[in-house]
Amino acid sequence: MSNQKESQAGVQTAIAVEERWYVLDGYRMRYLHTGSGPPLLLLHGLLGYSFSWRFAMPLLAEKATVYAVDMPGVGFSDRPPHASGSLRAHAERLLRFMDGAGIASCDLLGTSHGGAVAMMASALAPQRVRSLILVAPVNPWSPHGRRLAPFLSSPPVSWLLLRCEPCLRIFHDALLRRLYGDPRRIRPGTLAGYAAPFKIPGTLKYGLGVVRSWNRDLEELESALPRIASIPTLLLWGSEDKAVSRASAGPLQEQFRDCQLEVFDGVGHLPYEEVPETFNTSVMAFLSRDFAPAG
Repeated sequence: MSNQKESQAGVQTAIAVEERWYVLDGYRMRYLHTGSGPPLLLLHGLLGYSFSWRFAMPLLAEKATVYAVDMPGVGFSDRPPHASGSLRAHAERLLRFMDGAGIASCDLLGTSHGGAVAMMASALAPQRVRSLILVAPVNPWSPHGRRLAPFLSSPPVSWLLLRCEPCLRIFHDALLRRLYGDPRRIRPGTLAGYAAPFKIPGTLKYGLGVVRSWNRDLEELESALPRIASIPTLLLWGSEDKAVSRASAGPLQEQFRDCQLEVFDGVGHLPYEEVPETFNTSVMAFLSRDFAPAG
């Protein structure tokens, strides 16, 4: 049990956050648990982890029982050596985690690759998702990654990257800075926090496993989207997003019958890091709506 104290809209908020573990397919999966109310599941991006939500959890915990996961392969969860990196496999793991944690249904918040996992999980079990909050989610209409993924996952490049993994960590900070609209907004401890799990062997191998099926996954996701068209959805994007095309928000929004789109001006790919107060206000307003129960 630990206490988190973060500034939310200028107010210091202290909450008790419990670190928990769930054994999934024989490997330990870490997650953080706090708050009370309807279940809200937070799903990080490709090489993020529950750390991503440290500015959001104090406020969200006032309204919801919050579960912030480290998916297997990243964060401080185990690195299963032979686990599939496909979108469907991630979604199935997430649903099995929900089973183990006793979450019959929830509001589901996912960012970047985690947003794509959230959509796929919703398509596999739409009765278990009350609403979706998607932060610059990877989607079929964003060209970013479509060209890079086949290159990174090619055998020669993968072999070289894995051999050079210890050296590649020096580029981590530069990559993270690029995800901000304004790097001056990076808060103390952010770079070190995101870098910490990279010391655990197997992190890069996990990432390469994800990009290996990237384009096939997006085709499957596009086919699955009609199954979640009725789920109330909030899309959040930064106008200066360099990772997932802001232009893809429009076509994605059209896939839902009840979908709000909010764009944060001058913000990059990580609005929950860059402008947490604005981000939290948008999420809390959406969760205050009167949704029908999932199912």
